Amino acid sequence: MSDSNPVFNTAPFQKDIFERLLTGETILPNDSQITRLREEAFALKALLTQINNSSNPEEITQILSRILDKDVRDTVVFTPVYINYGKHITIGKNVFINFDCTFLALGGITIEDDVLIGPKVSLITENHPLNPLERKGLICKPILIKKNAWIGANAIILPGVTIGENAVVAAGAVVSKDVPDNTFFGGIPAKFIKNLQF
Repeated sequence: MSDSNPVFNTAPFQKDIFERLLTGETILPNDSQITRLREEAFALKALLTQINNSSNPEEITQILSRILDKDVRDTVVFTPVYINYGKHITIGKNVFINFDCTFLALGGITIEDDVLIGPKVSLITENHPLNPLERKGLICKPILIKKNAWIGANAIILPGVTIGENAVVAAGAVVSKDVPDNTFFGGIPAKFIKNLQF
């Protein structure tokens, strides 16, 4: 009688690329799942074309709910809007998003209740490694915008930043560090300007 042992696949299990991006793993161009990023972005383009060509507020909200795979009936969006991956975006109640905003969301974007986002704001969760040998890789960190914050026109929020509750980011600011609750930040790079008094 021969001794037969079962053969197991010892190759490590690879998590879904979108889960790995959320955890901050660096994804290199030779990753076995890299083509999924382009596939998802181009699949989303059809919905973005619909939302950006609609003038019906209810239809815009319905399409945005499909893009985010979440109910966003309490959100007002003035199109056009540009999103590369909607399933990592969470939007609270009574949020207003003005014209021409860009959300690069592979790292995760959370927008809490009552947030105001001005025109041409960019929320960028994605970056590339500084090491030139890995430069074409992708690394992500989440963005959190807390309740009742106001992001001014043409501001850029970079990966890993939290905007505090009631905080204001001035128009044109480039925010690379956290903005505490109840503060006003502005400039490039954004710096503390003053505390907000209520």
